[in-house]
Amino acid sequence: MGKFDALFEDEDDIFAGTPESRYWDIHSQLSQDLIKDEFDGIVQRLAVMESMLAKVHDLEDIDRAVQSYALENMSEIEEMKKSVYMELAGQLIYRVAE
Repeated sequence: MGKFDALFEDEDDIFAGTPESRYWDIHSQLSQDLIKDEFDGIVQRLAVMESMLAKVHDLEDIDRAVQSYALENMSEIEEMKKSVYMELAGQLIYRVAE
């Protein structure tokens, strides 16, 4: 269960759209410098996760392992994506408010 599951009970009403659409609405309102900085943070997070995963799987097998896990756990991944979009949108809003 993701951190923001309670917000998705009626995803077409909460925040007037889906978590993904709300993230992109917020994203489109930001300066290029802020967008680049946030994207760099996402790439860093991905690099850390891949590095951690490489301790269990060969680097060449990571894509296959990720795709296999995603197919086997599709509904869990979709719910987690919603939580990640909400978390990223919250970070964008926080950065704008600074």
